Amino acid sequence: MIHLENGDVGATPPLEWKFSQVFGERSAGEEVQEEVRHSLNELHIFDIISAIEFDKSGEHLATGDRGGRVVLFERTDGKDHTLRKDLERIDYPVARHPEFRYKTEFQSHEPEFDYLKSLEIEEKINKVRWCQTANGALSLLSTNDKTVKYWKVQEKKVKKISEMNLDPSACMGNGSLSCQNGAVDFEFPPGGIPSLHLPVVVGHETNLVPRCRRIYAHAHDYHINSISNNSDCETFISADDLRINLWNLEISNQSFNIVDVKPVNMEDLTEVITSAEFHPTHCNMLAYSSSKGTIRLIDMRQSALCDRYAKLFEEQEASSSRSFFTEIIASISDIKFGKDGRYILSRDYMTLKLWDLNMESGPVSTFQVHEYLRPKLCDLYENDSIFDKFECCLSGDGRRVATGSYSNLFRVFGCAPGSNEATTLEASKNPTRRQAQMPSRPARSLTTLARARRRGAEGPGLDSNGGAYDFSTKLLHLAWHPTYNALACAASNSLYMYYAEDIMENGTTKHHQ
Repeated sequence: MIHLENGDVGATPPLEWKFSQVFGERSAGEEVQEEVRHSLNELHIFDIISAIEFDKSGEHLATGDRGGRVVLFERTDGKDHTLRKDLERIDYPVARHPEFRYKTEFQSHEPEFDYLKSLEIEEKINKVRWCQTANGALSLLSTNDKTVKYWKVQEKKVKKISEMNLDPSACMGNGSLSCQNGAVDFEFPPGGIPSLHLPVVVGHETNLVPRCRRIYAHAHDYHINSISNNSDCETFISADDLRINLWNLEISNQSFNIVDVKPVNMEDLTEVITSAEFHPTHCNMLAYSSSKGTIRLIDMRQSALCDRYAKLFEEQEASSSRSFFTEIIASISDIKFGKDGRYILSRDYMTLKLWDLNMESGPVSTFQVHEYLRPKLCDLYENDSIFDKFECCLSGDGRRVATGSYSNLFRVFGCAPGSNEATTLEASKNPTRRQAQMPSRPARSLTTLARARRRGAEGPGLDSNGGAYDFSTKLLHLAWHPTYNALACAASNSLYMYYAEDIMENGTTKHHQ
């Protein structure tokens, strides 16, 4: 993953990121009248993207929003209709990057009310996960706080009946149409009909039809924060603050509780589950993170209830540096396995950390994301920003990692040996305009781990105009394309797409195949 391959010498050069597409962006000059501004803001809240995910092939992208909708996009650049003779004339590689278009959308969840607990359940989509594609149909899981749903989206041909004997609009004068229980009954006109035409089925319009195949409900007392598909393509997990349940995709009325951290006395509760994910290749292994900054790797072959972990990944912090905020900022908001399953990437409030499954003593790399905010932790605690949950992602080749920040910024770090890449980009049509504001410099190595590297320490938290960062605009959700250097970022209700090309030492561009 981050090992040097044969023929590779030294660190890979940094990527040059470029804007590709945007969906749902409001025009800069768009103005609304004061009397309708409030209602538009309410509608805007439901459009805010709350989940994003590429499928394994990279051909499709799914987003979920606070309004309970799931929107699907499909890749278009692979469908090239260029004639072969034209391609033969081209003696140089064609530069390509993934481009997507809107495919369809559907209402996945509706607002509900739990009458037993007097609790409102909002429709916001917390996570979306793609399932294995079968028979040309797209399948995915989506969840809100309480209920997971299994959706199948398939193209179906819509047939129409034409050349009917009667035109209902023309027959209203001679007869009458009555509708009872949804059926239309025609009363024949006096004298009958001179001739009878048999109906003909014509038209083969193709529509995308979403269908909810399974609903997995009533299994969580607390809010679901994670769902993850197993590599066996038959099971998945759903995790809340205190439990992780194992489901079979075909069985919706039964699940198995495999992790339970709820104490007998809730006053003894010291940590909660914050994220969980299956290993990408070993169907018996999964990892989950906690609010104490630890990651536990469990093996389901050991016991039915995985109350004992196989490995514990934790970085010890000096007691002298502890403060009131230490435990809050140590809470891990997201974990992701690398493609080969050897590394785990974790995101806490201040840093990104890359862990090797073969080394539990500490992370192999630590990337500073919010170090400039350390003097402002009191203010962030007062306005609840310190509890924001930022996601993280790895590139398909495992050489880079990315995560979001405030002011709609996101950061890309190189994790290959010897790399000092630490790029700051903005979710806009000009992603590089803020790069100069946050100079990245190598920090001192970790005292607890000689092999670890800390890179990307940021300068003062000021924007290009010398003002403070905007903590109300935050980039929480992003995803890396599985085979290309392409990122999808969710900034409020807008979906931004970026791509990058490797710049070789001689200045040429390395094209992906």
